[in-house]
Amino acid sequence: MERRSFLAASAAAATVAATHAKSASADESRRPRRVALIGCGWYGKCDLLQLLNIEPVEVVSLCDVDQVLLDECADLIATRQKSGKRPETFANYEDLLAKKNADIVLIATPDHWHALAMIAAVESGADVYVQKPTGVDTLESKAMLDAARRTGRVVQVGTQRRSTPHLIDAKKNVVDAGLLGNVAFAEVCCYYHMRANKNPPAIDPPPHFDYEAWTGPAPIRPYTELTHPRKWRAFMEYGNGIVGDMCVHMLDLVRWQLDLGWPKRISSVGGIMVQKDSLANITDTQTATFDFDDLDVVWTHRSWGSAPDPEYPWAAKIYGDKGTLKLSVNKFEFEPRGGGKKISGEALIETDQYPTDVTDKEKWSLELHVASAIRGHMRDFLNAIDNRTKPVADIEQGHISSASCFMANVAMDLGRTLEFDPETHTIVGDEEATLALKRTYRAPYQHPADRA
Repeated sequence: MERRSFLAASAAAATVAATHAKSASADESRRPRRVALIGCGWYGKCDLLQLLNIEPVEVVSLCDVDQVLLDECADLIATRQKSGKRPETFANYEDLLAKKNADIVLIATPDHWHALAMIAAVESGADVYVQKPTGVDTLESKAMLDAARRTGRVVQVGTQRRSTPHLIDAKKNVVDAGLLGNVAFAEVCCYYHMRANKNPPAIDPPPHFDYEAWTGPAPIRPYTELTHPRKWRAFMEYGNGIVGDMCVHMLDLVRWQLDLGWPKRISSVGGIMVQKDSLANITDTQTATFDFDDLDVVWTHRSWGSAPDPEYPWAAKIYGDKGTLKLSVNKFEFEPRGGGKKISGEALIETDQYPTDVTDKEKWSLELHVASAIRGHMRDFLNAIDNRTKPVADIEQGHISSASCFMANVAMDLGRTLEFDPETHTIVGDEEATLALKRTYRAPYQHPADRA
């Protein structure tokens, strides 16, 4: 087999079939699946509304530490689900899970709460759809994988590029058809100006928001207007910066397209080079190299300046000796080297079939070009539940993509290349770097890697 020359069309066909498969649960004779949502903010609502669009599930419970978001979501779901019932609401996810009445749990909390909630959910007997990245450190992410395998539950990670219709077409018609030839390099990037650049003063949290519970296992910071909602990504205490937020999607996209496993070595450089006046402590400039031995995937982000390719500001570009494939959430383009037939595709917009997408865009910031991908990801998830198989973004795949991004930040902080051993989950010959694969939890929370 030539280096990275991919001819497995049958794998692409299987992916397409799984993504578009109708779940057996559509049988009206069956009790509707009972669903719970932990985290009722922006993407929690987007995920749950698309699940309701493809199957008449019964949303039985919701959880959030923000009472306003919680009530807003409960009222919304009462108008959208078939039964018309208002879900039961909880401020504590452990109380929600103790009811043991959810077949499926969706988790859309901030990143620093993904691991504990997901592990508790599978241990309660539920199958889980958890937003990306899997957690905030490598061993936390590994504990999530271990919990899924130990309990036998299906876990889908919200890396929905794997269920994006036009990207499935690109994989089938370009990559698996062998049109790229030999591939030894890919670029992934984000040039969005998405870093918070304010320096607001500390204030008291609003009375409807339990900041202590929201902080949970993370270090507690002075509360400011950047903390909640959505701007928390400005702080490394709650996530992994733009690498953990945006690289995880594009690295996962390349891994899926090219059937890659773990990178052998990871290096990264960067820092706060331009936007130095902000309270944010994530990098505004960073490059990371994921070395797969015979193929390098190189990430770059800048939250300032212009994108070198304005049509692909957040994207993946795969270079083969026979052509180049550009991929984004909006479209893909393949251009053969030396001329020949170009192939392209665009995001599937389905507002005719799903008219609520329009109102959900206006009210809840649903991204129209992503709605079909979320629906495809949910269909794949339900199909895996029915057949007790691994979904397209199984927790193991989510773990590899997420942990690779986490380790890029460790490599940057330590100023050296990390050689990762996936069997032992250690950095070869580097005790300091191995210790950095697990963060310290705030008392009294216990890191899941420390559980007996």
